[in-house]
This record gives sequence, structure tokens and C-alpha cells, in this order.
Amino acid sequence: MNLEKLTGHAAMFGANSMWGIMSPVSKMVMAGGAVTPMVMTDCRVLGAAVLFWTLSLFLKRDPVSWKDLLLLLLASQFAIVFNQGSFIFGVSLTSPIDASIITTSLPILTLILSAFFLKEPVTGRKITGIVFGATGAILLVFGGQQVSAGNGSNIWGDLLILTAQLSFSVYLIFFRGLIGRYSPITIMKWMFTGSSLSLLPFTWDKMLATDWAALEWHFIAGIAFVVAGGTFISYLLMSVGQKRLRPTAVSIYNYVQPMAASVVAVIWGMDSFTPMKTVAVAFIFTGVFLVTQNRNRLQAEKAVEQHKKGETPT
Repeated sequence: MNLEKLTGHAAMFGANSMWGIMSPVSKMVMAGGAVTPMVMTDCRVLGAAVLFWTLSLFLKRDPVSWKDLLLLLLASQFAIVFNQGSFIFGVSLTSPIDASIITTSLPILTLILSAFFLKEPVTGRKITGIVFGATGAILLVFGGQQVSAGNGSNIWGDLLILTAQLSFSVYLIFFRGLIGRYSPITIMKWMFTGSSLSLLPFTWDKMLATDWAALEWHFIAGIAFVVAGGTFISYLLMSVGQKRLRPTAVSIYNYVQPMAASVVAVIWGMDSFTPMKTVAVAFIFTGVFLVTQNRNRLQAEKAVEQHKKGETPT
């Protein structure tokens, strides 16, 4: 494996680890009641936009054409607005277990869309890897969560969670070529700008109504981590990984999130490692290995490049 691919895998592992850690941190902050899920989303989107624009001021200018700028703003709707919005409302309507299990559909949806639109080969080894990863993630979910009273399943909530995964899968598939043309900082500053313009006009009043001065320091620290780590750094790493890896390889790292969340829960004393969790982690790593080390990787990459050029895949 060359250095470029290794960097891509490391970036995706880091991004999904951050997202996994963000889950218990966000729950800790919102459990206090002072910050709602929508306000937390606003903090993530606006905070990340400010950080990406600030960082871009210290880097070489990377001009974007008007056509690509419009495409980046469209990409932001799928990767951030529809994805996060659908997920937040979905979680509010359905059970945590349902939400966690449905998020394992991302690699499956990405594999299907890649096969149809990018002509990426669907191999037995790749399918086996996705099954292993999904099994591990589901084992972690059942080993660490319980459905509380009054928070059961809801078909509309489940469909919204599925919509969130499909939205992100569409972003991975259809905007891959666009992402490769610019630096990760440029891509993300415009995507989070587009997301801010879409969300804030409808939620700004909730931001202003929040009593920020009354928040305790650990809630402030939690929000800071969600914005800086769970959004700014993680989306930056995701962009790096997306430039170097196939969409299916990018999506398989989604299974790292429940693993990272479980580790944090154990460290905080909220959970403990059991034999089932150990097996689950082994399944996840096996699944990631099978997908990322697929023997037909070169053929798949060649097919994707031919698809971009309008050629018939060989």
C-alpha cells in the first residue's frame, strides 16, 4: 500500500473515531437541557465554517470557479444539511438502537450506488467485509444500549435515519470528482458556508434564545470538542480520505464510530468491555480489512477513472 492510500485510510479512521467520540460527548451536553439538538447542529455548522475560513487565510489562495462553487454548495446539502438534519429529527422519533443499527446501512448503500453509477465491481470479498463490519457494529449496539421507556421504534424516525445515510452516500458517489479538484480546506470552507446559509435563517432565533452564560464549563468544553474535533477536524480528515480512497472504502470506516463511542463509554465508567464487545471489535476490523484490501482494488479504481472520462469500463 502506497503512502497516499495509507494517508487516506488513516484520515478516515481518525474522522470516524472523532465522530464516534462525539456521540457520547454530545449526549452529555444535551442531557443538561440548555442546548437542544438543533442548536448543537448550528454550533457545529457555523463554528466549522468560521474555523475553515480562518485557516484558509493563512494558506495559498485556491480559487474556485462559479460552476464548481455551485456544485460545492449543492454537495453541502447532501453531506451536511440533509444528512445531519434527517439524522437529528430521526433520532428524536425513534429508538437509539434503531438509529445505530440503521447507520450501518451506509457502506451497503454506497456499494450499491457505486456499482450502478461508477461501475465499481461488487466482489464476494467486499460483500463479506461489509457483512463482517455491520455485524460487529450491531453487536456493539446491542451490547451497550437499551431502549428506554417511551423511546421506542417509529417508522418515520427509522426512514429519516435511512435518508441521512442515503444522503451521505450520494455525496460520496456523485461529488468525488469535484472533491479531487481542490484542497480539503477550500472544499470544506465552502461546504460549511453553504450549510450555514441553509440552516441559520430558520434556526437563528433558537441560537439567540439559548442562555449561553448559564452553561457550566464542562458543557462549554463539550461543545468546543464537538465543533473543533467532531466537526472541523473530522470533516477535514474525511475530505483527505475521500480524495485518496474509493467511496466504498470511505464508507466502510463508518463502522469505527460505535467502536470509538464504546471505548469512551468504558473510559468514563458508563460501560465495560465484555467478551461480546471484544468479538464485535474483531468483526469490525476484519470487515474494514477485507474491503480496503480487496484484490480487485486496481480494477475498481480503473473503472472509476474510465467512468469519469466517459469511457466504457474494461
